[in-house]
Amino acid sequence: MKKSLLLASVAAALALAGCGGGGVEGPGAEAAASVRPDRVDPQELRSAVTDERVRRFYEARNWEAAWTRPAARELLTALQEAPRHGLDAVPFLQETDGAESPTAREAALTLAAVAYAEALATGVARPDEVNEIYTLPKPDADVVAGLAQAIEAGQVGQWIAGLPPQDAEYRQLSEAYLRYRQLAAEGPQTQVSDEGGTIRAGDRDPRVPAIAEALRANGYLVEGAANGREQPKQKQQQQAQPAQDAQLYTERMAEAVARLQADYGIEEDGVVGPTTLQALNTGPADRARILAINLERRRWLDRNPPATRVDVNIPAAFMDYYHDGQPVHQAKVMVGTAETVTPLLGSPIFQLVANPTWTVPKSIAERDILPKGDSYLASNNMTINSDGWIVQASGPRNALGQVKFDMKNDHAIFLHDTPSKSLFAQSQRQLSNGCVRVEDAVGFARMLASQHGRSAEFERALSSGRESFVRLPEEIMVRMLYHTAYLDRSGNIVFRTDPYGWDEDLAQKLGVDARTQRRLRTPATIELGP
Repeated sequence: MKKSLLLASVAAALALAGCGGGGVEGPGAEAAASVRPDRVDPQELRSAVTDERVRRFYEARNWEAAWTRPAARELLTALQEAPRHGLDAVPFLQETDGAESPTAREAALTLAAVAYAEALATGVARPDEVNEIYTLPKPDADVVAGLAQAIEAGQVGQWIAGLPPQDAEYRQLSEAYLRYRQLAAEGPQTQVSDEGGTIRAGDRDPRVPAIAEALRANGYLVEGAANGREQPKQKQQQQAQPAQDAQLYTERMAEAVARLQADYGIEEDGVVGPTTLQALNTGPADRARILAINLERRRWLDRNPPATRVDVNIPAAFMDYYHDGQPVHQAKVMVGTAETVTPLLGSPIFQLVANPTWTVPKSIAERDILPKGDSYLASNNMTINSDGWIVQASGPRNALGQVKFDMKNDHAIFLHDTPSKSLFAQSQRQLSNGCVRVEDAVGFARMLASQHGRSAEFERALSSGRESFVRLPEEIMVRMLYHTAYLDRSGNIVFRTDPYGWDEDLAQKLGVDARTQRRLRTPATIELGP
């Protein structure tokens, strides 16, 4: 949406509300009471209201008008901040366009207030309509009651400002969105062709000038932090090169590419291959779009998550463990492939399982095990029980490794160890059948056992060599998140590719311009395990 269109819409709404061109009056009951609401016929208002939320609002007021001029000004000024949240204010103001009478104006302002408040408090889209499985705790916000209280207190603007997430990560993503939005408005970015081989430092390639331009557009070949990361001091301009070297891929460019690769979770080798080309072609407009999508996902989340919890970021393939509100442990993980996705769950760990056995899901058994015959079963310590399920006994080759973190959910998703530890070295770790494989899972289990007074019990269970269960006195919430833009431990904004194409699914719900989906390809082979 163009800025001029927003300003025109707001100006029209202000005129409709009977507000002059002056500044917004300060919040407070005294200012709100200084101008009475317009006289509105209750019966006429009943006929004008079609939205159920607006109806509840006026039923609680016995269909009395609510909007004073100061309150209307505060609302419309707040709507001008919509771009800060990656939102377009115009849709919220559409009902005001044809509202010519005091009654229509009254109903239109309430609808705009409720719709915008709901977008900030709980999101524009419903997460369970975007993702097939979504059980993460959601915000608990009654915007209808909140609006009524805010109008009575003369604090509409203050109330709206407190609805979106208030944490530092949301604020920084918001600021980055505005920055990239501005960069995108300055002009389109040249796309780097994907036709050709890989490019290494010292190579010459006709795509090098376009690569340099893409690096500059995203802040990797200029001084400063235009990409959200504090970069080493660099010269303002590249040193002039002889004309014959315009296609030379220099060490300096390779270093800039390595920084971009770090932001996208790609191996930081400075080599330009297919995955790096995809990241290079993510220009300011695309980054603004990614940030708007990620701001929406954060509005879906409970504003007060458990102080002790595990957050798994699926696109980044990392987990963070928070204890008493402090980040105390981070580990690489392996999550589901694009075909066997890890769902967005909020599900608690309730016990540790030392030396777990693995009851193989029928889908994995039929696809990966039974076709290989009895010799494969025997060599992997597997048997078929009386109910027809394949069970892998405890041991060093068990697909769950030495420890399983039992979780309460209906989807058979949990955290666990793995014998395939070399795979944690890969930059793209969407490699499992849906469960989450944890690097140094035994060390993490020991940490949890120690913090919950179960160290001795867990060590006995682990040394026994038999499947043993260690119940935790307190459950630990695990949140499976899908964040393709987030703050790292150093406070830098980093981006990740969209392995499941879920950014595109959400973009459609938000009405954001469609892009070609670049889903991660499922590996040809997946290491045995859930």
